[in-house]
Amino acid sequence: MAGNENSPFKYAVGDHRLTLPGPMGPLQAILSVPPHARAKSLAVLCHPHPLFGGTMENKVIFTAHRACRDASMASLRFNFRGVGESAGEFDHGAGEQHDVLAVLAWAQATLGIEELTLIGFSFGAFVAATVWAKATQASLQGRSLMLIAPPVTRFPMVGFQLPKGTRVIYGNEDEVVDPQAISDWLETQNAEIEERVMTGASHFFHGRLTDLRDWVRHGIEAGEGRNG
Repeated sequence: MAGNENSPFKYAVGDHRLTLPGPMGPLQAILSVPPHARAKSLAVLCHPHPLFGGTMENKVIFTAHRACRDASMASLRFNFRGVGESAGEFDHGAGEQHDVLAVLAWAQATLGIEELTLIGFSFGAFVAATVWAKATQASLQGRSLMLIAPPVTRFPMVGFQLPKGTRVIYGNEDEVVDPQAISDWLETQNAEIEERVMTGASHFFHGRLTDLRDWVRHGIEAGEGRNG
């Protein structure tokens, strides 16, 4: 699809439903290009647990997409393997990391992406945190890593260090992941982490999505080069 004067990509301003090549077969995705999008920069959004209804249409992921749009950054939402029209089966986060890497390979080859913002919610935060080093070790520069309600009590979020400037947000009334466990996990990280505990927020940020959108947007606007 041809672009226009407001888009630095081969895709025009707007939402584009795509089928991307994945490790197990096709991956269902939506590329959103806002007006005056940043050239060679992309936010990739990782959705929550596939076995509990998590998809790229999840409201927290959609909120993050809206924040990217408001901050003039193109975003790519996609369904992990086995979700929606994406091929494959749930792989407890291991195979899903390869899904992310496949999406990034497509973005580099097709869109000319050189700079990555990676945003994950719940299970998606686990995948994003664990794949970050692999995703940014070659020619792709890490711009910002944002973790929303990381599931530290449900998945083994160990054996790696988050990059300096990682932004983490969770609610003090999270009913799925113990907020104290998230705080304790962040204490094990050596780098400076920007931690935000949202008062009165649940795991899914019911009634607080506008505040979450503002947090993501601020992170995009303030994230220039911090996690490279």
